[in-house]
Amino acid sequence: MVIGIFGESCTGKSTLADKLKDILNAECFTGKDYLRLAKSESMAKRIFQKKLNEVSSGEHIIYVISEKEHLELLPEQAVRVLVTAELNIIKERFTQRMRGQLPTPVEAMLEKKHGCFDSEMHDIHVKSGQNDLDEVCTSIQNIINMKENHAETEAE
Repeated sequence: MVIGIFGESCTGKSTLADKLKDILNAECFTGKDYLRLAKSESMAKRIFQKKLNEVSSGEHIIYVISEKEHLELLPEQAVRVLVTAELNIIKERFTQRMRGQLPTPVEAMLEKKHGCFDSEMHDIHVKSGQNDLDEVCTSIQNIINMKENHAETEAE
């Protein structure tokens, strides 16, 4: 099963992906990691999309997405996890990433992008700092099981 974890920068997507990766023994890709699959971007994208579409039962791939255009790479049956955070939390985390200084253009970009994923289709919505990660991982596992069982029933 493919698990797409998506949202703005500094919302906690990678933290969730790391925990889930260990639990599911999953392969994990972030952003344009798929470029390592081929020399040209278009070929790498095709190979990656094929890989995501051909995941076998019991196999798991986590794809961490922070750019909306990458959502189109997720297969229809993927588990979609929206991760959000309040703007002030995102700014605090980004400031730490930038060694204590948040440049005005970066702050403006964060403000402009805030909420850009909120209307995207998702199976579960994780609000950074408001959800217990163990409970979130259990919920994701339950959704995976439900979707895999549904796919097996349809195949019969």
